[in-house]
Amino acid sequence: MDASILDYDLPKERIAQLPAQRRDNSRLLVYRRESGEIEHRRFSEIADILPGGFSFIRNNAAVLKARIFANRKSGGAVECLLLNPIRDNIWRAMLRPGKKLPEGSVFAKEGFFEARVLEKFEDGQAIVEFTKNKYPNVIALSEKIGAVPLPPYIERDQRSPSYDREFDNRRYETVYADPARRVAAAAPTAGLHFTKELCASLEKRGGKFYEITLHVGLGTFQPIKSDRVEDHKMHSEIYEIPPETLHVLKRRKDHKTIMVGTTSLRASEDFLRKNPEIDENKTYIGDASLFVYPPQKIISADAMITNFHLPRSTLMCLVGAFLSPGKEGGIEKLKELYKIAIEKEYRFFSYGDAMLIL
Repeated sequence: MDASILDYDLPKERIAQLPAQRRDNSRLLVYRRESGEIEHRRFSEIADILPGGFSFIRNNAAVLKARIFANRKSGGAVECLLLNPIRDNIWRAMLRPGKKLPEGSVFAKEGFFEARVLEKFEDGQAIVEFTKNKYPNVIALSEKIGAVPLPPYIERDQRSPSYDREFDNRRYETVYADPARRVAAAAPTAGLHFTKELCASLEKRGGKFYEITLHVGLGTFQPIKSDRVEDHKMHSEIYEIPPETLHVLKRRKDHKTIMVGTTSLRASEDFLRKNPEIDENKTYIGDASLFVYPPQKIISADAMITNFHLPRSTLMCLVGAFLSPGKEGGIEKLKELYKIAIEKEYRFFSYGDAMLIL
């Protein structure tokens, strides 16, 4: 499949810079696969749209306040983007400006921490040791002084004294995120539309919520650079599925499952395709490097909630496969829906509106 099929034109004004004032007041494009019917609704109406009894699979990962601003000893500005822990106070990170931070260099935020660059890699990543940390660990430090790593298309000067750090820290997070699972480099954005009241309403109508934790990495923003979709090397992400969710996934014929976002679908699909012989009384930990694209058949879900995704993204491939399971044409159908959404002035990407595919 030629990767150019994943291109589409998006006016800049359709890229959401702020979320809807109320989470569930975002717009919702409803697409019914069997009939081809399209509806334009509000996310708050989802309980009226869905038949009762769906099992919702959602990613409860919390977003790491991964962007930490500091200074070199010379006074020059530094941005340290936390990626994942190695051990104790040693982390893999991205540093800017990388060329001015060679191995052995030091940067700090006075009164909070000092850090030393232990190792550098060709891909721009580095191993950093945090010393003189005012807090028990790096996550606690980031909670105090860090900012969520907003994607580059959300235009914010996060270093500015006027930047409202608390607003994005609160809104670039689902209401059901588990603070003990602060492992995501990006928010599972389909879940941003839920409120606690809406979840309660869905439960009253027979819906049930089940958790998955997928450690969303920066690879989620990487576009497909190969000429052919099939030649793209997919990044890997760790995921955890607790026993109650395993039970639902392994007995899907007894439940109608709806995936809240591509992260939930990717983890569930990876798990079921590997079909491990496991003890369902224990949490399953896997490593998802599965690349889903048409005409693959989705086996883990009956419906899904998703946002409008970046051109040339693997997320478009996954949603395209869901739109036409086991058949060609899913990407073309997705682009048709995106064209309609653009004409109807839907808002795209992380802080944008949503789609419900039935």
